[in-house]
Order: sequence, then structure tokens, then C-alpha cells
Amino acid sequence: MNRRTAIALLAAFGQAAASKKLYSLAGADRANPKGRLATSAERDLAHGPFEPSWNSLKAHYKTPDWFRDAKFGIWAHWSAQCQPEEGDWYARRMYIQGDSAYEYHVKTYGHPSKVGFKDIDMIWKAEGWNPEGLMDLYQAAGAKYFMSLANHHDNFDNWPSRYHSWNSAKIGPMKDIVGTWSAICKRRGIRFGVSNHSAHAWHWLQTAYGYDAEGPMAGVRYDGFTNSDRLSNGLNPQDLYVGPSPNLVIPDGVTSIAEAKAWHDKNDRIWDENPPCDDPEFVNTWFLRCRDLLDTYEPDMIYFDDTELPLGQAGLDITAHFYNSNRARHGGNLEAVVFGKEFVPQHRGAAALDLERGRSNDILPIPWQTDTCIGDWHYNRHVFENHTYKSAKTVIHMLADIVSKNGNLCLNIPLKGDGTIDSDERKVLDDLAAWMPTNGEAIFGTRPFKVYGEGPPDIVSTGNFNEGKGRPYTAEDIRFTTKDGDLYAIALGWPNDGKLRIKSLARNSKLLPAEIIRAVMLGSSTPLVMERNSEALVLTLPSQKPNDIAYTFRITPNRL
Repeated sequence: MNRRTAIALLAAFGQAAASKKLYSLAGADRANPKGRLATSAERDLAHGPFEPSWNSLKAHYKTPDWFRDAKFGIWAHWSAQCQPEEGDWYARRMYIQGDSAYEYHVKTYGHPSKVGFKDIDMIWKAEGWNPEGLMDLYQAAGAKYFMSLANHHDNFDNWPSRYHSWNSAKIGPMKDIVGTWSAICKRRGIRFGVSNHSAHAWHWLQTAYGYDAEGPMAGVRYDGFTNSDRLSNGLNPQDLYVGPSPNLVIPDGVTSIAEAKAWHDKNDRIWDENPPCDDPEFVNTWFLRCRDLLDTYEPDMIYFDDTELPLGQAGLDITAHFYNSNRARHGGNLEAVVFGKEFVPQHRGAAALDLERGRSNDILPIPWQTDTCIGDWHYNRHVFENHTYKSAKTVIHMLADIVSKNGNLCLNIPLKGDGTIDSDERKVLDDLAAWMPTNGEAIFGTRPFKVYGEGPPDIVSTGNFNEGKGRPYTAEDIRFTTKDGDLYAIALGWPNDGKLRIKSLARNSKLLPAEIIRAVMLGSSTPLVMERNSEALVLTLPSQKPNDIAYTFRITPNRL
């Protein structure tokens, strides 16, 4: 780093630090001194049996039954990053020369040294948003819970945050997005969740302090530097962009696009869950923003886009606070769910495991969740134009597989910047709504059977991002659930000869030794011919399929 860059970084960093407020951590009369992380005691946590430690969280936490019964939720992963309709991570990618988001941004809005993501936040108006109408579609599609994006890595809060001026009630939509969703869910009796991704903003947004490596604007720093004065509306871009980190701002002298991308991938792209060592105020303010979110809207769930929990002790603190405050509101019964990823064995059970775009290869002992999307997380018009969303059939097959393994599915239907969905997304929801009323009894309120199902090997191992690595399902693929003494078999294909063979239920099966007295196909009035031999339970199916997605059978054993 040359002397000019070092001076610029130090000056900008000092300006950013000077502009930040010292917020009260435990009351109006006590503020955290600069330069250190607040302690758990200073953070004024709700009192209760949960202490902010892994051992305490694990010892006292149990997944609530409502979550185990719900099985299926829908997520509106919606922020200003949906406004350009260019897909995921726009706020970061628009600052990386050579990226398609950068090219689109320059062509549509201008060079990022002059027009940055702060300006996208301001032009996002959500003018077509009809949350009541959307919730009608979500409920018809079978959603028993709903997840609202509270903030993303872009560091913008979708509610009137008391601790962060860059929020949707002050600029852009001029609406309390989280509060609106929350009120609708509570009025309709739908469980409500929020997702908080902002713990990564401190490194993820450092691209805003970069520059073009090539071309006529080479070396000109982006708006993280050049527009660092306060705006006319009183906002400070440094509060949005977090402030430049001396260790994460690309130095002068990079002269190729490939080299610049490699630098970002090696430095500010690294998925770091630790508190930033040079910015304790970021962590302290993150805690205050998250506590404000939870205390204001009292959600049933919070999703963290983090390996385990975010930001070290701050993540443990906010989880303990949420558990204790939720328990107090429900008369001593804990109904809260916190999602994290990739828990090490000694931390499993302290919160719910989430698998992003992933699934399990077997029944997991602790209830878990897959979160995925029918397209990109943030709206991408190219997915619509190319008609490449997941179909309702794909979603239902995933849901059946996940539920059979003790999991839930949370499905994102991305909204456009204006708050509407496109016709292909509407068709997915309509197709789900057509399947659920008949077949939902095999999904909602169920528990796993002794085995999840049968069929050739599919998912190799449990983990994130294994979606799409399996094989197409056939009539050999069957998934089991149980409820009220009945066994449900969900066939993921229609047998060519019209006979469904369930090998797990053969005569003298140790999995179901009792006599089977009845088998019914949901959605069909035609009686099934049933034969149980030494190889399988064989069901002769009606000549007419009830649908083209998946086929559900309620199997009733003798309960004497």
C-alpha cells in the first residue's frame, strides 16, 4: 500500500469512526466506551434459565412442537438488492469490475464512484407491494410460517431501527416492512420469523472502497470514499458501508480485473464469523439492532446466516436474550427457534440446524430446516425470462424427503423490487395450492417413521449446497411419515404397470409387523387392491392419476 492510499484510508477511517454514535447498552445513562466489546452484563439481557454460553443453551433448549408440526414456511427474501433484478449479492458485486452486476450498474445507473448502493437503497420504493394478497397466496400454498428478511449483508434494516439510520422507514420504501409482515401473521395466526444476515457486512461491503483496475476510470475509488460526506437527508454513507477496514480495502496498484477479483476473494470474501478486530463498535451496534428487532416484533424465529452463531459472544448473548424473553411471554414455555449452520458436535442442540440449499441423507434426531429458493435469493429477471424456477413438483419432492427425515422446508419466493411476483412464481404457488389440500395430511403435524423411505441411493451426505446433486425420483422412491397411528407413504413417481411396491412393508416386516387393515390413496375414491407378500406391500393403483406431482397413501395397521 503506497503512502497516498494509507493516508486516505486513515482519514476515511477516522471520519467514519467520528460519525458513529455511542449507543446505550443497558439504559439511557450507560454507554459503552469506544474501542472494546460490550460485556454480556452491559448488554442488559432478559433474565431466565438461559445463560449466554453454549453449555447453558444446549442444556435448556428443546425445539417447540409448533415448529415440528408446521413443516413448511415461505420466505420473502426482499431488500433493495431486488431493485435491479440482477440476482444475488448485487450490493457487493456491483463494486467488482468484470462482474455482470458491475456491468449492469454502470450501464443503468452510472459508475460506482458516483452512484453507489446507497443510491439503490433510495430508489427502492416497493410501490407494488400488496402483503395481504401475497399472504393469501402463501397460505393457500400451505405455508404454516413466514420469514421476513430483516436485513442482509448490505447492512440495510427493513424496519424503523432505533440504532441504524439506513432503514426502510426513513428512506426508500418509507415503510416498516418487518412490522407490516408481523402484524399480518399475528392477525392470521401464522408463525412469524425474521432473518438477520448483517453480521457479515463488515467484510462483505468492503468492495465499496475499491476501484476499477482497468479502463478509463482505473484507480478512481468507489463511493465508499468519494461520497463520504453527509447526504442532504442527513444520512452518512459510512454508517451503511460500515467504514473502511485498513486490512480489507484493496490497495493501490492493482491493474488487472483478474488480479482485483482474486484479491477480493482472498480477503474481503472470506466468510469470517469472528468479531472484526478493528471495529468493536460494529459488534456492539449489531447486538443493539438485533435486540431492537426481537423486542419490537416478538417473532417466533430468527434465522442467522452464519456458521453456528454470529460474532462470538454477541451471538450467544442475543440467543439467550431471545430464548428468555420468548419464554417469559409464553408463561414459561419456550416457543422460540433460532437457526444456525454447521454446528460442531458439542454445540448441537443449542439452536436449530439450518441447511442452506441442502438436505440430510437420513433422519436427524433433532428437528432441522432446509432453506432454499425457487430461483436466486434476490429477484433475478433472467431466471423468469429463461423459465428456470424450481417447479412445484420439485418443491413437493424436496418437502416430502425433508419431512420424512425430521426436517422443515422454508422456501423463498423472491419479490421484485416493486414488491410483486412474476407469473412463473405465481404458477408455482398455485400448483402447491392445488396439491396441499388433498395431500397435506401426510406432511403437517407428522413425525418420522422408523426409516425415512426407500429407493436407490440419493443424497450422499448431510450438508449445505447439496441441492441438485441427487438423481431424478421414480416410483421406487417412497417417503414415510406417521400421524395418529397411521403410516403415510408418499410415492414420488407413478409405476408404469400401475402397481406400487413398498418393500419396507413386506409381510413379516420388522418395521411394521402388525397386520395392515386398510390402504387409501388420498384424492381418489377408487378402492385399492392390496396384497402383502414376502417381498412388498403391493397396491394396485387407479387408472387415473389424481395429480402429476406425488401420490400419497394412508396405511392403517391393526392397533390392537
